[in-house]
Amino acid sequence: MTSTAPETLEGRHAVAEPSSWQHRLRRFGYVPPAGSAAPIGLRERLVPPYTRPSERVLSLLGIGADRAERLWRLTAWGGPLLVTAVAGLLRFWNLGKPNAVIFDETYYAKDSWALINQGYEGSWPKDIDKTVLADPGSVLVPTDPGYVVHPPMGKWVIGLGEKMFGFEPFGWRFMVALLGTLSVLMLCRIGRRLFRSTFLGCLAGLLLAVDGLHFVMSRTALLDQVLMFFVLAAFGCLVLDRDRTRKRLAGALPEDEEGVLRPDAEIAESLRQGWRPWRIAAGVMLGLAAATKWNGLYVMVGFGLMTVLWDVGARRTAGAVRPYLAVIRKDLVPAFVSVVPVAIVTYLVTWTGWIVSDKGYFRDWAAKQDRLDGGGTWSWLPDWLRSLWHYETEVYTFHVGLTSPHTYESNPWSWIVLGRPVSYFYESPAPGTAGCPVTTKEKCAQEVLALGTPLLWWAACFAILYVLWRWAFRRDWRAGAIACGIAAGWVPWFLYQERTIFLFYAVVFVPFLCLAVAMMLGAMLGRAGSTERRRTFGAVAAGCLVLLIVWNFIYFWPIYTGTPIPIDEWRGRMWLDTWV
Repeated sequence: MTSTAPETLEGRHAVAEPSSWQHRLRRFGYVPPAGSAAPIGLRERLVPPYTRPSERVLSLLGIGADRAERLWRLTAWGGPLLVTAVAGLLRFWNLGKPNAVIFDETYYAKDSWALINQGYEGSWPKDIDKTVLADPGSVLVPTDPGYVVHPPMGKWVIGLGEKMFGFEPFGWRFMVALLGTLSVLMLCRIGRRLFRSTFLGCLAGLLLAVDGLHFVMSRTALLDQVLMFFVLAAFGCLVLDRDRTRKRLAGALPEDEEGVLRPDAEIAESLRQGWRPWRIAAGVMLGLAAATKWNGLYVMVGFGLMTVLWDVGARRTAGAVRPYLAVIRKDLVPAFVSVVPVAIVTYLVTWTGWIVSDKGYFRDWAAKQDRLDGGGTWSWLPDWLRSLWHYETEVYTFHVGLTSPHTYESNPWSWIVLGRPVSYFYESPAPGTAGCPVTTKEKCAQEVLALGTPLLWWAACFAILYVLWRWAFRRDWRAGAIACGIAAGWVPWFLYQERTIFLFYAVVFVPFLCLAVAMMLGAMLGRAGSTERRRTFGAVAAGCLVLLIVWNFIYFWPIYTGTPIPIDEWRGRMWLDTWV
């Protein structure tokens, strides 16, 4: 399967489409220079074709046209499934190790167990973790309500794994590992659709599979990996919606006598897109994201703006003279209804366990207020809704006021260069104990460090600049979409720099970093029409970078999995002082 540079994707229209000044000069007899790329048709611009194997590659492999077509169709799913299988093996291997409650699992594992058993979180004794690990069957779920500061969806997900496999480390990590594995499959398919290249899509998925932060978060019962899954799913739904609506728009445009699709201003400005199920699905996913952690709301705003701009671009391409006005008239209200109300309803549904209970924290707040003041201005609303609103205002006050110092807190400016990773688990076993080699002269180090694969993240620093350049100067919608995903997950945290925040929050936009690096690697490979020498140098450079990233992941494997290693080897992996 041939790889394709971003400049040649989407039917090559990124470089082949004549610029506006060329269009204007044609009125005066301008003719493009000989050998320049022919303009890409309107149909290909609206519905770009996927990259297929080149004849040169097929001839080298001795593959006929019919067999190549079957192979191309097979790799569309076969390649992503193969990458996903590798990611799944890595994430589920020894998932129950370390056999401990690591970092914030002390909150989410227990809250999830209470939620899945009684519908609301309980108030757990402080020293219950040891009992949970030693004899989980003897642990009773506390009926007294517990005050929690995150919505319930992520805990429902974790609790489902506990319901299937028990109240133990494997059980509370299972569903997170499953979503982490499925997110690799989703990214392969999203990347394939985004770049119109199975190779680049699988490459993006492979990069996600070997990212250390995504790997560690897939093996830890925290909420951020669940949030990442729903955000990525929402993005994928919107990309599918974009393809579907542009195909419908292309089908409505007229063809000339030669069968060539022609723009039509009236159709482009008046066509109603009708039923858009993938946009509604995106609304559900965004609602689930916000119901996991509130920063999903920022993603909803970013993605909502992005999908409206996609509609503007589609109508402009189809010939609309005033595309923004057309979108305001035809698309804006349906887009809002498909996303925001759907997300709100989805969010409320995730609170069903708390709503139907009579013991959830603050569940009876509205009833108490009614007894005190006889009913206020909002007494006509259901008591559960007023109680939930009060609960949410209290939680908001907690979040914005969370400024207590923490050993592993970090500023979002430092996240992209992995300035201060979080240590989830650390022990120092003596030689001959807990897997520490007997021959070790000193003690061993056993750590689970939430650290992204350094070479991948540092390459992503350049990839972000590349996608921003392509978006700003080439008007490449794919670069803009990737930049939107990164910004929606990262930029909002700059508003709360005084708050106690951590690097592992960045896992939400890790898939988009991988897409950015894959896009940059595609550019390194060179355009399809480049010289053999250019393509060879590009392939060597891109291949070396990918191999180095994979090696980097393998090198840091012990401190991702809590494998005991001699203390000197552990020190050798602490590349920056701030990692200790």
